[in-house]
Parts: sequence; C-alpha cells; structure tokens
Amino acid sequence: MNTPTNSVINAEFADLFVDESSNPYRTCIQGLANEPITVHSLLKRAHVLLDDEADFIGLGDYSQRTIVERLAANRPRICIIQGSADHPAHLFDLEHALRAAARVWQNGGVPFTFGIPVICDGTAQSNIGQSYSMASRNHTAMAVNINFEGHSYHAAYVMSGCDKTPTGILSGLAAADRARRQPERGTAPVWAVFVPAHVLKGGSIPKSTRRKLQNIQDAARAAGDPQLDIDIEENCHYILQCSSDEAFLGLLNRAIERALIDRAAADVILNELAAATCDEKGGICAFNGSGNSSRTLVSALGFVPAESELLIDEAPTALVARNVDQLFRLINKPEYAVCDLLARNYANAIRIHNATGSSSNLMLHMPCVMRHAGFDVSLFDYEKVRDAHPVPDVFAHSLTENRDTFVLAQQAQAGLHHGMTSLYKVLKDLNVPMDWDAPTVAGKTWGQRVAEIDVAVSPKLPQERSVIRINPVRDISGTDIMRGNFFSSCTLKVAGMSTDLYNRFNGRVFLVRYYENELECNQELRSSRLVDMLSRMPELTSDVLAAFRTLNNAPADEDVLTMVNRGTLAFAFVIAGQGPRAFGMPEMFAPSQYLRHHGVVEKTSIMITDGRYSGVTKGACVGHMVPEAFEGGGVGALVNGDLLCVRLTEKRIDVVDKAAFLRGEIILPESASFEERRELVARRRAEIERRQLQIAACSILDNVTNAEFGVVPLAVHRRATISWPG
Repeated sequence: MNTPTNSVINAEFADLFVDESSNPYRTCIQGLANEPITVHSLLKRAHVLLDDEADFIGLGDYSQRTIVERLAANRPRICIIQGSADHPAHLFDLEHALRAAARVWQNGGVPFTFGIPVICDGTAQSNIGQSYSMASRNHTAMAVNINFEGHSYHAAYVMSGCDKTPTGILSGLAAADRARRQPERGTAPVWAVFVPAHVLKGGSIPKSTRRKLQNIQDAARAAGDPQLDIDIEENCHYILQCSSDEAFLGLLNRAIERALIDRAAADVILNELAAATCDEKGGICAFNGSGNSSRTLVSALGFVPAESELLIDEAPTALVARNVDQLFRLINKPEYAVCDLLARNYANAIRIHNATGSSSNLMLHMPCVMRHAGFDVSLFDYEKVRDAHPVPDVFAHSLTENRDTFVLAQQAQAGLHHGMTSLYKVLKDLNVPMDWDAPTVAGKTWGQRVAEIDVAVSPKLPQERSVIRINPVRDISGTDIMRGNFFSSCTLKVAGMSTDLYNRFNGRVFLVRYYENELECNQELRSSRLVDMLSRMPELTSDVLAAFRTLNNAPADEDVLTMVNRGTLAFAFVIAGQGPRAFGMPEMFAPSQYLRHHGVVEKTSIMITDGRYSGVTKGACVGHMVPEAFEGGGVGALVNGDLLCVRLTEKRIDVVDKAAFLRGEIILPESASFEERRELVARRRAEIERRQLQIAACSILDNVTNAEFGVVPLAVHRRATISWPG
C-alpha cells in the first residue's frame, strides 16, 4: 500500500470554502476532537480499496492533523448516505461510498458516511412488514435530518435505492435546508446529488421448472379448469421478478385446491422460482414500480448526474469522481440548493410522472417531499398541474416484450437515448409546457440539456424496441385523482389499465364485495372457487340480477354463474381498514396481483382500498381513499351488495341509489348516507384498533396527515406554509 504523501487538492476546488458565518467545528471544539478519527478510518479503507487501480492518484496526507485543519477552515463537509446491505439495491454501497470519500478528500473536502435501514417492500409483502413500510419513509426523513444537522454537514452524496427511501432521504435533506434558511442559523443551504442504484436484471424460469408448470396447466385443462391453464401461461411470459413470483403463489394455491398438485410439490416450484429470480449483482428490480419510479422522480427533479441515471452495474471510480465533482461545483450557489431545485422542478416532475406511468405511491411521496421543504403542497396541486395540460403516455414499458427497465438502461449505456433528458425532449417536441429554465445538478437548465441532444431516441433503435417513444403510445396516462359521494379523494393509476379496460369500466356499475382486511381478500382471490363464491353471494337476489341483466343487455334467463363469467356482473373488491392511521397504509399488492392474474374477474372487476398499491400493480386499482375507514370514511361503511358507479372520464366513483337501480334507474345521491350503519362502523373501528396491536407502538402512524397531504408528521404539516408556485 502506498504511504500518504503531502496533501494535494484538485486545482479546480483549491480555493473552495463554504460561505457561511457559522462553523460548529470552530466554535465547538468537541466535534473537532471527535470526528477526525471517523474521517481517517473512512479514508484508510478507501485507500486500501483503490490502491491497486491503475488510475488512482492517491489521497495525499489524510492524517488527523490535516483533517482537523480542513474542518476548522470550513472546507466542504460531505456526507455520503448509504443504504443497508440487507436490501438488494445496496449491495455495492460500501465500495461506492469509499470511492466517493476518496474523491471528496481529493477535492479538498471532508468526507463522512452513514447508513440507514432500508425495508424491501417485496420482502415485506403480505405480512406485518408492510405496516412498517410507510413509517420507514418518515423515520428515514427524521434519521437523515438528525444525522445531517447533528454533525453539521454541508452537502449529501446519496446512493439512492428503492421504494420510498429516496424520497425519505430527500425529505430529510429538504427539511434541513428549510431550517437553515433562518437568519439566526448563519449556515449555508444544503446541496445534494443522488446516484440511483443500478438496475437489477430480471431472471428467467428454469426449463425444468417450466415443465412442471406446464404439467399443471395440462392437468388443469383436463380437470375442466382452462382458466387456470391460461392464467399460468400468461404469468410465464413475464420476466422473473418477485412480483411474478407472488402471482405464481396465488396460481399454485388454486392448483392445490383443485388437487392438481400438493403443497410440498408447489413449495418446491416456488423455491426453484425464487432461487432463479435475482441476479447476484443486485440492484433495483427491473419493473416500473416504486423503485424505478423513485429513480425517475429524483432524476426529473434535477438531482441526478445524467451519466449515473441508468446504470447496469456497480458505479466505477471514474464515474463516482465525476459525480462528486458535480456536487462540489454546486457549493456556494444557492440556486442549486435542495429547496430551490424542488420548487423549480416540481411541476416538471409531475408531468414526467404522468408521461412515464410511474407508481401511484409517488402520489404520497411527492407532496411529502415538498411539505418537508416547507411548501404548502397537497394532492390537489398535483391535480392542477395534471389538468392544466394533457400529457400523453410516451413510456412503452413492458415486462413481457423485452422493454423492462434493465433494457432501458442497456439502451442508455449503448448511447441510444439520454434517459431523463430524452424524456424532456419528447415532451418539448410534443409541446407539453415545462419549465425549461429550471436548474439541475449538471449546472445546466433542462432547456440547455435538451438543446445539447439532436434526437430523443437514436434512429438506430427501432421504436417498437424502444421504451421511450417519440410518438405517444396513447393519450391517457399517469394517475387520476377521483372524487365521490362517499369520500373526499382517491387515486387511480390509469397507466396501469389497458385502453380496452378503461373504456369497458367507464360508466359501469359494480357490486361491492367487502373485506375488513387484506388477509380475508387474499384468501378468496387466490381460491379456485372464487367465481363460485361470488355467484353464491346472498345479496345477489333475483331483482338485483334482473337489474344487472337489463343494464348490460344480457338475456333475461342468463344464470348467475354465466353472468359472472361473461362480465354481466362486475364486482368492486373493497378492502378497508388499511389506511395510514389504521394499519400503516400497507400495499395491497398481493390481492391486486391475484386479481390481475385471474382471467375472469380481472376483466370485469375493480379493487378499492384506503391502503395503497405496489408500483408494479396493473388493472383497475383505486387506492389512498380519504377519509380512511379508521377516521370514519365512507369506505369503511360499505357492505356486500352496495352498488358503485365508476365514471372514469368524469373522475368519479359514487354510491348508487339501490332502490332506483332496481327500478332501472341510475341515481347518484349528492352525498351517500350511512347513518343506519353507525353500529356496524363502530364495531369495525373497534376491530381495527384490536388488529392494530400487531404493530409495534413506536412505528404506529398516529400523528400524521391523511393521504391528500402525503401522510407526513403533523409537525411537518404545520411548518409547510410557503405557497407553491411562489
């Protein structure tokens, strides 16, 4: 190992000192005494890692004396934020952090690093872990803020991972930046760059496992269940990801009920699928879920250096160095501070979110970030931007046609498109209004970045193979905010619905099938007897059936089983008691996946919850219903047999006057009354409180806002008083 030589600072940053009147490493000797050993240890490890790399120029003198001198002189103090190694997206974070630390030191700064726990939403599915997922975002914001402020860092180099972690980190940094704007602090603002984890390559079903699945398909058809055969075949066309594994779980449970396979044999297949799912390099799963939607968000907000936006492997030393250099160029420039970038880019990010069909989870996380930054932003600000100008779908993402996010990243690495800059250019060419003067961490505006590229997508890449489309895929896109006569607001990811499904559901009346929790719904939806159970609902009286036949122009003698199979009867699967204050707002991924992969009900039914959905969810899935059942929302007063009219083009879901429906009329009261169900609602509330005891008290989402304001702590909510846009 080379021994440290005299300290040599990158000439570009030789005179860079942070411009602020306060330096706690000068006014408080304790930090100056405590922290140098942590910096020295970090740099020593970096030296060991990089010493054998041909281009490594060394670190010079990183003795504690030199570290003290830099801290006392107010050289840039950079925190490198890592994730936890028990999450696939963060497998290379340690090496990445060491490379970044070395470059911070070479640039004359002082590097620090800390890690945060990162819950994997896939691992947490269908168990109590999902009740901790949303809480983890708020806890992440608090933990990042505490460490950042407690040790008085100037800027952050963020190794951005999955799900809600990137927005949790961004929220914590934004809160610090806003607090530092108080003149009494005498501190500089906060700067940050985000470097998303590389994309995880999807797996494929082993040939021997595929033969076992085919045997089940053959047996299903022979046993008179062709739908199970069709549903398994469809799921086999997807790249192998944790999401498709969940669907196989439901499909194999149906096969077990049919006695086509036993539990032990099904578990062997599931084990084989699980072992073949994730590439050993890790990364963010290749579907366009919350992980990649968060990558899209921080990129659209201008926080990601363009080269690092879509990686397919560990970030090399030279690239990390360029990223760190970009961060250093922002320092002492307030227009690139976290809150300023957020304010200028938020409307842009909303339009990118719609154009890419990103996760509906971001409908919670986007206002969360803005409220932590002090801006009085809600779901309805998103709606105003969305409704001001139509944004088409220009993102042909597919898990079955070789257009997943790993392929998108491969295309970027091959120079066939420019990632986020290409998306901005597509919207510019389509005359979608964007703030072209909004700054980015590249030190350039979006207008300047777009002007530097000739085409959004190279002509060498045929459009049918490109994820990014220069011509719209279709006019409808993104996520709609819905209203109704029994709730204030909810969300519906229309990007997850096919055009045919959207048109088929628009204006339809659905019969409610109510569940007090997710587990009850899962049990039914993954049953091979689902259609039979629905057909036997006691609420399907002769007059109700007659009214549905009339409404849908079905034969008067059509039997109920045929009505379900043909779609004459459409169902609204309602899962209540899953809201933030009730049960932590878990994702209803499992039931939505079971619905999605049941060919009969998927084509005719809708799912509604006061919980949320995974970003990979497809189909007619309505979530984030406000008020939630726990707070007396109408979603918790519905019962089996209620009727809901869904008007997608009008963005409405309303309870139908049942008496009028039976007369052949569709009347939608201005406000649905559930006064006669007060005792039922009270009983359900008590059951929610009993079930809530499963969650550890320290992670209950108690003092938080509703989903319209991002489920943020009430203290954050009260501080968010700055109008946006200003």
